[in-house]
This record gives sequence, C-alpha cells and structure tokens, in this order.
Amino acid sequence: MAFQENIVEFQNVTYEIGGVRILDDLNFAVAKGEILILLGESGCGKTTTLKLINRLIEPTLGQVLVEQRAASDWDKIGLRRHIGYVLQDGGLFPHMTVGQNVGLPLAIKNTSLSDEQRVREMLDLVGLDPAKFSDRFPHELSGGQRQRVGVARALSSDPELLLLDEPFGALDVITRNRLQKEFAGLVRDLGKTAVFVTHDLHEAKLLGTRIALMERGKIVFLGTPDQFASSSAPLARAYLETIGV
Repeated sequence: MAFQENIVEFQNVTYEIGGVRILDDLNFAVAKGEILILLGESGCGKTTTLKLINRLIEPTLGQVLVEQRAASDWDKIGLRRHIGYVLQDGGLFPHMTVGQNVGLPLAIKNTSLSDEQRVREMLDLVGLDPAKFSDRFPHELSGGQRQRVGVARALSSDPELLLLDEPFGALDVITRNRLQKEFAGLVRDLGKTAVFVTHDLHEAKLLGTRIALMERGKIVFLGTPDQFASSSAPLARAYLETIGV
C-alpha cells in the first residue's frame, strides 16, 4: 500500500516532567491510511506519545503536527473533537445508553449528520444490532461489546485519525483475537489513519502497517512487521524470542 501525506508528525519531540525525561527527541511520521503501532513495555512512553497528539499534554521541546499543522496552533477542544479516541473497555459513560454514548461526538460536534441514523449505522458497522443494543447501558454489555461500542463512538463523527490505547488489553484471548481482526479490516476498509498503543507483539504484527518499538522514551526500531521479524535490534530480538521466532 502506498501512503501519501502525513497525518501526524513528531519533530524533535522531548517531554519531561519533574526533571525526568519521559520522551527523548522523537522523530517520526504517520502517513494517511497507515496503522502505526507503538509497541513496548509499560513505562516506555507509548501512552505519553499518544497524549501529545491530542494535546492532553504539551511537549517540552520540539513540536507535533496534526494534518500538517502544529498541534499547538489547534484549539485543544477542537483538536480532540477532530480525533477518534478509544481506551481499554471502551471508556464509556456508565450513566448513558449505548446509543447516547455512540452519538455523543455528534452532539458535541453539532454535525449535520442525522444523529439517530448515524448511531444505527455505526452499531451495524461494529456488529451490534441497533434495535437490541441502543437502549442498553454499559454495565449490561460484555467486555467485547463495550469495546465495540467504544470503536463505534470513535468512528461516529467520521474522524480522519484514530488514537487507541491498548483497547483490547482487558479482553479474554478469544474475544481479543476476533476484535483485532475485525478492527484491522474495518480501519483499512474505511481508509482511516490510526496510532495504536500495545505491548503485545502478536497484536502489533496483526494490525500494524509499521511498528515503532519504544524503550526508555526512544524509538529503537521503526519499520514494517516483516522488517521487525528480521531486525537485529536487541529489544526487537527479545520480543521475537518470547513468541519463539
């Protein structure tokens, strides 16, 4: 697949807090239509990198570009409404029904889309019958169903960019494998761009067009899953040995 313009770009980005350097001079880009995986162990800087994209935090040095425009030039709220965000367990509001959760970005963004019709379309898209699920509350759903609702909500306002922070990490293995495959096909069919955080190499290889392997706030490998498999980078080899490659 040939990618064109960059949707996200990190230019010499460093992030420090309390004198501790969490990210160290990151330089990478995410092209339109790409699924970039941020892979690494807990504490390596994956989620911090994700938060810089939608300005939940600001870089200490350098700049992040979103759609070829400095993130600092975007209105924070406008930027976050422009991006789909998916967390573990969907990050749903427990007091709102499934339909209300999925339709929330539309209501906030005040789009011209028909909210009810769009909600139905999004639930259908992720394999949930709107007639059956729209009026349910999150506590009435399984973990896999809540995650589907989270993806539907992220897609409802038709964002170009999706940010996903270990969205399938809390699920059982069977449900997780099924949703991983469905998500990969869905994002590619819709032509979305995604930055996906995980510590699971199987997930990274299945979903990613490229993998950015992180260690102590640095990217120590950046390339395709096939290139990862043949990498001589020590941490990459350590990951591959855990799955017997």
